[in-house]
Amino acid sequence: MRITTAVAQRWPKGAPLQYLSPIRWDRQRPTYQDAQPGIIDAALRRSQARPSGNWYVLGSSDSVRADRPFGTSVAGVELVAWRDADQRLRVGPGACPHLGAALCTGRMDAGTLICPWHGLRLSGEREFGWRPLPSHDDGVLAWVRLDSVGGEDPTDAPVLPGRPTGHQIAAVTRLSGACEPQDIIANRLDPWHGGWFHPYSFAHLDVLSSPPVDGEPPAEEDRFVVAVTFHLGRLGVPVIAEFTTPEPRTIVMRVVEGEGVGSVVETHATPTGYGPDGKPRTDVLEVVIAHSDRPGFARALRGSGLIKPVMRHAAARLWRDDLVYAERRYHLRTGGAG
Repeated sequence: MRITTAVAQRWPKGAPLQYLSPIRWDRQRPTYQDAQPGIIDAALRRSQARPSGNWYVLGSSDSVRADRPFGTSVAGVELVAWRDADQRLRVGPGACPHLGAALCTGRMDAGTLICPWHGLRLSGEREFGWRPLPSHDDGVLAWVRLDSVGGEDPTDAPVLPGRPTGHQIAAVTRLSGACEPQDIIANRLDPWHGGWFHPYSFAHLDVLSSPPVDGEPPAEEDRFVVAVTFHLGRLGVPVIAEFTTPEPRTIVMRVVEGEGVGSVVETHATPTGYGPDGKPRTDVLEVVIAHSDRPGFARALRGSGLIKPVMRHAAARLWRDDLVYAERRYHLRTGGAG
């Protein structure tokens, strides 16, 4: 008997970590017959019809600090963000109202942003022709509302998915791809590619249910339910997870059975503008919020400074591959146009 087989047979079946017997990549069950384009397209269509209130993810909450301004672009709109003296999030146009200096290159003084060209000071209120934009900090992500871009009826706050309560650890990873937000969402609405395209992360992936192609299913049925084992080397964590789309630029994977029930992976897609090649650019912000009721999990949080980089590394590896998928989808559906 092979050693790996013996280990697998003796491994406790009820343990949160299960031993994974090696399986050749080309011996997996093909999933192309299950991954029907009509199912993915219908789910994407419904997701894009949901309201967003014109809210866009700006960045992670901890990327916006009080000691330096944070600059980015959303849908081609140059923005600057910082925290005032009370640690409140401030967001507005990234160009100085005086002569257009890049405010993200300025300096902070007790919650006030100082323009580097002529010393104009901005407190974050409406002043000198500079107008703040509606913003929201949910504790993990910073959001901005752009009514001129979204074109929807505005809402007071973004559409936020439910998150776990109690002991948890959150990590945010950010990458950029040459595609549009819908290509990012479409990638996640194809759970069938997981075991083939990401064998280093997923094993024994089986889509238990998917939403219908026709009609408008109720929210509780408009989801994918997947049984999957997350790789941890030779060990794995078997769970059942659901995938839902609360708004057009967000898709959420939530663990509903198994270890870490309530843990979520939020994928947010933020359009940033166009690159030198004329193609659109979209930032992927992947939020992993791990949760467990096990006593050992609370103790493990003491080492969060070491755990978070590992979480970010795993998410970045996954999305470097998935951006190839999303960029390819954009290329095909636009006929290779810029």
